[in-house]
Amino acid sequence: MKFRAVLALAGAALLSACGLNSVPTAEENAKAKWADVQAAYQRRADTIPALVNTVKGAAASEGKILTDVVEARAKATSVQVSANDLTDPAKVQAFQAAQQQLSGSLGRLLATVEAYPQLQSQQTFKTLMDQIEGSNNRITVSVRDYNAAVQAYNTRIRTFPDAIGAKIFYGAKPIVPFQAQAGAEKMPEVSFGNSN
Repeated sequence: MKFRAVLALAGAALLSACGLNSVPTAEENAKAKWADVQAAYQRRADTIPALVNTVKGAAASEGKILTDVVEARAKATSVQVSANDLTDPAKVQAFQAAQQQLSGSLGRLLATVEAYPQLQSQQTFKTLMDQIEGSNNRITVSVRDYNAAVQAYNTRIRTFPDAIGAKIFYGAKPIVPFQAQAGAEKMPEVSFGNSN
């Protein structure tokens, strides 16, 4: 009887040490952080129509840039990556590329606005700019938190003893971290052409 009790305790200890609970907990944490990343990008996308309409009133001649922003926003919001897609690098990369294109278009729009001092002085514009800046800050924080959760999960499923449970019970695969696109460290080039 004592032997069976000791054996049951040893079995329970072995199972708890092999990631039976910690692997799904880490995976769900990473998925929740991914939802935060999507929410931060959606907040930025939701703010853009108001910004574009404000700029249209003062900078109608820069229609191409406004069109680029609207099109980039449409593409960025159409690329969706669910929590189940986080192990597919191609899907995560497509999401990142669409968001990077939108960031570049916004950069060109903001550079255009600098040429219109009367627009910068409008309170509505200042409020929208603060919202865009706040959205970008939320994106940065959300991406950082997501990558930390992904690192914790990926480390857990690859290290002993959790790797045992991760493979046997869950068939766990590494989750793709969010990475900056090539060239993201450079400011977008802005050209207004010849003003003659």
